[in-house]
Amino acid sequence: MIKGRVRKFGADIDTDAIIPARYANLSDAVELGKHCMENIDPDFAGRVQPGDIIVAETNFGCGSSREIAPMAIMGVGISCVIAKNFARIFFRNALNIGLPLVDCREMIDLTKEGDYLEIDLASGLIKNVTADLIFKPVPYPPFISELINAGGLVKYTRKKIGVEQA
Repeated sequence: MIKGRVRKFGADIDTDAIIPARYANLSDAVELGKHCMENIDPDFAGRVQPGDIIVAETNFGCGSSREIAPMAIMGVGISCVIAKNFARIFFRNALNIGLPLVDCREMIDLTKEGDYLEIDLASGLIKNVTADLIFKPVPYPPFISELINAGGLVKYTRKKIGVEQA
């Protein structure tokens, strides 16, 4: 179960907005997180509380194939991103590191900055506790659920082949 406050964004949030190119030399998620969204909201990283949830319009994560973009989101403490849709490469990069993404068109316009959400990835239910609304996006297929629960592709693969975590 994921629980957190909404951090709301509009459409076409590209990877350079998520993490500016000047930080592309960083590889530590926490360091990247300190600069998450700073080009569009300089105070974002300072306001995020662990578990917060990004809710955005369409085409979230468009632009370059910058793999550090989902790392920055996780590094700042965001637990999940919900949008009307995602850029395909961003979607894959996020799943690779275990960042849950949820496509839920119906809830975006009914959710405001600061609303409190509860997300059950297993059932696919999203509850906007603040607005007393429930949404049911299509749940992940079992393989994707396993991948996210394992913490991403590398951890999932290590678990599957029986290799200890480094």
